[in-house]
Amino acid sequence: MTDSESARPGTRADGSHDDDSLAELGYKPELKRTLGNFHTFAAGISYISILTGTFQLFYFGIAQGGPAYWWSWPMVFVGQLMVALCFCELAARYPVAGSIYNWAKQLGGPHIGWLGGWMMLTATMVSLSAVALAYQVTLPQISSWFQFIGDGTGQSAAENAVVLGTILIAFTTLVNAFGVKLMARINSAGVAIELIAAIVLVILLAAHVTRGPGVVLNTFGLGSGTNLGYFGAFLTASLASAYVMYGFDTASSLGEESKDPGRNAPRAILRALIASFLIGGLILLFALLSVPDLHSKELSVDGLQFVVLSTLGSTIGQIVLWCVVIAITVCELAVHTAGIRLAFAMARDNNLPAASLLAKVSPRFQTPVLPAVIIGLVAIGILLINVNQPQIFSVITSIAIIMIYLAYLAVTLPMLVQRLRGNWTPAKGKFSLGRFGVPVNVLAVLWGFGMSLNLAWPRAAVYNATGPQHWYLRWGAFLFIGVVAIGGFAYYWFVQRKRTGVLATHAAVTPDSGNPGDSSTPTP
Repeated sequence: MTDSESARPGTRADGSHDDDSLAELGYKPELKRTLGNFHTFAAGISYISILTGTFQLFYFGIAQGGPAYWWSWPMVFVGQLMVALCFCELAARYPVAGSIYNWAKQLGGPHIGWLGGWMMLTATMVSLSAVALAYQVTLPQISSWFQFIGDGTGQSAAENAVVLGTILIAFTTLVNAFGVKLMARINSAGVAIELIAAIVLVILLAAHVTRGPGVVLNTFGLGSGTNLGYFGAFLTASLASAYVMYGFDTASSLGEESKDPGRNAPRAILRALIASFLIGGLILLFALLSVPDLHSKELSVDGLQFVVLSTLGSTIGQIVLWCVVIAITVCELAVHTAGIRLAFAMARDNNLPAASLLAKVSPRFQTPVLPAVIIGLVAIGILLINVNQPQIFSVITSIAIIMIYLAYLAVTLPMLVQRLRGNWTPAKGKFSLGRFGVPVNVLAVLWGFGMSLNLAWPRAAVYNATGPQHWYLRWGAFLFIGVVAIGGFAYYWFVQRKRTGVLATHAAVTPDSGNPGDSSTPTP
């Protein structure tokens, strides 16, 4: 290795370089590597967002499963941990933008890769709208000043949610357009505040405990008289946990902008998931132990917001709620960031319309600007559905989570096939599951199928919570996902498939010719 090569930024003591994995995949480095350990960890944990998820969905878990729904939190963690461990091996070997898409492509081929990327991209844009709605749940409880429209009930609540959500999406669009460094600074500061606030909240709630831990065995008699009994009620309530604990792969999706991503990304994935599990689980537990009236109707309507205000008082409660607002903001920022990297990765392979424009990296900000704007505009458009059709929007939001679980399956299932065929080799000297690879991978696939089915099950409580009852809402998951998957793949098969291949302007320089490799040749 020459002196000039050893002096390249990102070159490590063993002679390897941060961009080696990109060259292996046929890409040249274009995004600026500025992110350190905490930045990648912050990206993963802000997408999961402990405070956003728990404050947005606690009411649903309590309403459907009673205090015993708490056990769904460790259940979902174990299942998602199996997925995360598989992702850690992939992040060590392929730390690349649009991780889900590129991993599925490497493991299952270009067709599986496109379908996984398409499902994830669609789900990300819907999730961006869904997270933005969380402002309405929190800001008006801090001050009526944030209720710009009406009194916060009925139609006015839906309209105000769109206004607040649009402001948030506009903010994350601008931040992401101005470069990853600004995004990382805001995200890291927000995550630091969120983590401190979450730990302080645990301590404060623990100081106001009024009952013993046996409360987590209380089912409130829910599910009695039904075929599955409480188990059916628990499966429904578990959605409150399943809706929170995902997105940890974002730590790897920033792999092309991170330092030593092959080592740091797997650590960031695990740290984000484990920290979210521990802190989030304690918040939920101590909320149940400290709330003054466990049978209060407000508990299954306003959720953790009610617990905080009634237990800690209005002053401390409002400080905590402001921290929740910060958590929602950085969560939205992380979701938007992940979507941009995914769109960039697919466009770089000429797998989206107007690919050359979507894959263009701004020379000034060194980030893909157009995907940031388009994803933001699509999310605002989806948000507008909430004005007159809030029930349909809630259906689409639930479906977005299912699509993310299915996108994860597009990675773990082909990975299992490769393992069983003896074709999978982890990155040498980096994260590896060793002999536990096959059993962990099997559990990850079984978990993915099981939870996807549970999420999609046509329950009125999820897909048709308010009347009148409509069959197309109850079966909305199967219908919507079927349309997105079949329609999207039909477009790919008949239109985009013949054009697929790394665009010449993004292809790696081959050592033989010194020219971009012939990666732009369409994939059959």
